[in-house]
Amino acid sequence: MNTVVLALAAAELALAPSIVPPTPVPTAGQEEAATPLSPGEIVAAAPESEWVRIAPEDLLVMTLAPDADGDPREVVIQLMPAPYGEGWVGNIRTLARERWYDGIAVTRVQDNYVVQWGDPNAEDESAAKPLPAGLRTMKEADYVVPFGQTRPRQRVVIMSDPYSDMAFYEAGWPLATRDGNAWPVHCYGMVGVGRGYSPDTGSGAELYTVIGHAPRHLDRNIAVVGRVVEGIEHLSSLPRGTGPLGFYEDPAQNVPIISIRVASDLPESERPRFEYLSTEGATFERYVQARTNRRDPFFITPARGIDVCNAPVPVRRVADGG
Repeated sequence: MNTVVLALAAAELALAPSIVPPTPVPTAGQEEAATPLSPGEIVAAAPESEWVRIAPEDLLVMTLAPDADGDPREVVIQLMPAPYGEGWVGNIRTLARERWYDGIAVTRVQDNYVVQWGDPNAEDESAAKPLPAGLRTMKEADYVVPFGQTRPRQRVVIMSDPYSDMAFYEAGWPLATRDGNAWPVHCYGMVGVGRGYSPDTGSGAELYTVIGHAPRHLDRNIAVVGRVVEGIEHLSSLPRGTGPLGFYEDPAQNVPIISIRVASDLPESERPRFEYLSTEGATFERYVQARTNRRDPFFITPARGIDVCNAPVPVRRVADGG
């Protein structure tokens, strides 16, 4: 099934939606009146009314130690909205506000897979950092959310998906569904919670981000709690670890994390400000269709299909007061 746009009411999502097919691809001999816009041009033309401000309570600012040239490195993460990953996200805010993350490090960089950070001494009980009180313990059932608890809007972009019944976007996030449940998916830049063997589900003290081809086999096996919206290059360009699974064998290779803060806890002048393109607006529909069937001049053969991870939700930084 190619990308389709459903015009539907919330209660009708799993019942009988009316399907509007995507814009057809011109056949040989057909000409368009104007040069088709690229996805980037479509996003650039989006009206201001279709951009949604990300609340500072939903942003984490991670400051890494400066690079070899002394240049600062900052990574901004947007946290998942409730009800997805709700318990883990609450723990992450607690860990940040208790300043537990200060002084931990990036300890694993596996090529085409993930960058992971946490307490380098986590395996040594005598040296591990004590976790703050009040952290929640989540169940494996919390990896998914009953579909009826999600909040589908009037316009939902849906696409076929080999890992689920369908993939779709809700409130600016890529999601998937099957057996009456929905869950976030492992696309490039998504942030998840490191854990041990089942029934361990992780606390949020160990996190990772995807820096390679989307490892969708991790969906519903690990909690997804957010995505990197700025600064992914500071993580994806780190030296690869040479130990098993990409862990650094020499502790001197660990990349120190100076701090991780909830943006709303920073002084007003230091808070980063971001917006995402509404996934319920007409512009996002056109953007996904353009990425599905590239018809701008560079492309020769339209793909006629797309993976949900290949249509990332556009996010932009806005100026103070913007």
